[in-house]
Amino acid sequence: MSDAYDYFREHAITAVRKARALPPGRPKQKQRTVARVYHLLSKEAALVPNVHPLEDFRAARRLERHIGR
Repeated sequence: MSDAYDYFREHAITAVRKARALPPGRPKQKQRTVARVYHLLSKEAALVPNVHPLEDFRAARRLERHIGR
C-alpha cells in the first residue's frame, strides 16, 4: 500500500512548506504539528498498511483547514 505512504508523505511536505511560509507564532506551531502528524502517518503506512490512520488523517486535515482561517 505504497499509495498511502506517498499520499501522506506529499501532505507532510506540503504542510512543512506552508509552515515555513508563515510568520512566527501560534499558527506556525500548529502547522508544524500537522506536518509531524502527516509524517508519522506516512511512516506508519510504510510499515503496516491499514485503514486505521485515516481517522488521524481526517483530524489533521480539519486542523489544517482551521489554521488557514
